[in-house]
Amino acid sequence: MVWNLPNILTVLRLLAAPGVAVMFLYFTRPYADWFALILFVSAAVTDWFDGYLARAWKQESKFGAMLDPIADKAMVVIALLVVTGFSGMNPWILLPATVILFREVFVSGLREFLGDTAGTLKVTQLAKWKTTAQMVALAVLFAQGVFEHYFGMHAWGMDEALVSDILNGREEDVLGLNWKYHAMNISWIVGVILLWIAGLLTMMTGWDYFTKARPYLKDN
Repeated sequence: MVWNLPNILTVLRLLAAPGVAVMFLYFTRPYADWFALILFVSAAVTDWFDGYLARAWKQESKFGAMLDPIADKAMVVIALLVVTGFSGMNPWILLPATVILFREVFVSGLREFLGDTAGTLKVTQLAKWKTTAQMVALAVLFAQGVFEHYFGMHAWGMDEALVSDILNGREEDVLGLNWKYHAMNISWIVGVILLWIAGLLTMMTGWDYFTKARPYLKDN
């Protein structure tokens, strides 16, 4: 194992993955949402930095190449579990999440089966875009949870008629319910769209890897 800065960033990203879920065990909302969002975004940023620094400083290593996709998968899978759970198993989240999880398990199984020939399944540019789309989508959905909690917290104790009057401008919006409501809805829509785009890219990369692996599967 080579302990240079790029590899240290990768290890930190791997350790941050379970931390996203742990935030909701030890902190109440909205603090858990904020901590999880900050931790996830910080870890996602290191995904770009560790690769860039490794190439710029010529510090690429087998250890880093092995650990980097593992850290990415851990971040995405755990964040998906958290978002899916807090969405109440909403089908708009559950379906693309299922596609993403299935692909990750499937491709990992292919690499395990291929063994020494797994080098044929090198990370492609499309796969990098897939990972970026996944992380951006999940960051937006974490932000949606923050807006949703603040909206619910500030609307607590109000009846539906009063909330409706505030949102429609018939009552003064002292607590800023309007912008929280719209931010909650916009981030939900954007996050879901991005997650479906990520799911589509995930399917495309999974099929690409399967196509590349088929000749070796026939030999076995």
